[in-house]
Amino acid sequence: MSPRQAAELAHQLRPVIGDERVLAALASIPRERFVPADQRDRAYANVALPIGSGQTISQPLVVARMLEALKLTPTDRVLDVGTGSGYHAALLSLLVDHVFTIERHRQLSVDAERAIRDLGIDNVTFVVGDGWDGLPSAAPFDAINVAAATGDAEPFALERQLADGGRLVAPVGSKQQHLLLTRRSGDRLIRRQLEAVQFVPLVRGTTE
Repeated sequence: MSPRQAAELAHQLRPVIGDERVLAALASIPRERFVPADQRDRAYANVALPIGSGQTISQPLVVARMLEALKLTPTDRVLDVGTGSGYHAALLSLLVDHVFTIERHRQLSVDAERAIRDLGIDNVTFVVGDGWDGLPSAAPFDAINVAAATGDAEPFALERQLADGGRLVAPVGSKQQHLLLTRRSGDRLIRRQLEAVQFVPLVRGTTE
């Protein structure tokens, strides 16, 4: 683990991230555990990095902004769509009561679970499945984090899995993407556009 580098990353993001719990999580999770060996010298750079299977580990600033936008509390149950490296789920695990994380690539899910378990984290449930469908069997969720772009389609199936007061953040758009924050209030869904981002697409189906 590189506690100094993780702490430095959190310090670098402090001018633009106001949630102290998110910053503390960033300072606690060793990002190098979630990147391939040939990328570890860049683990704490504020950039996205390839992790295999055509996927990436997102830029730390974008990860932090998504976590901040969700306004997470320690009692929340959260769905993480697009496990990828597992870094996002690891951070979520320090901020909420339980994380359900779903990934279409079985090997990525296996590798992410190993990395997270090696850190002694035990409040994350791993699922191999189609992220577009979410996880109805465990719904409703207090928050849903989507780490892949839904294109021009809003993630209606995921929005239906929000608890009253629940929040969802997802990258939407095709050529030009932005974060979309959705909050459920009773039967109403209140959507707000946030900043521009760039994510790999949320693909339907699963792979072995």
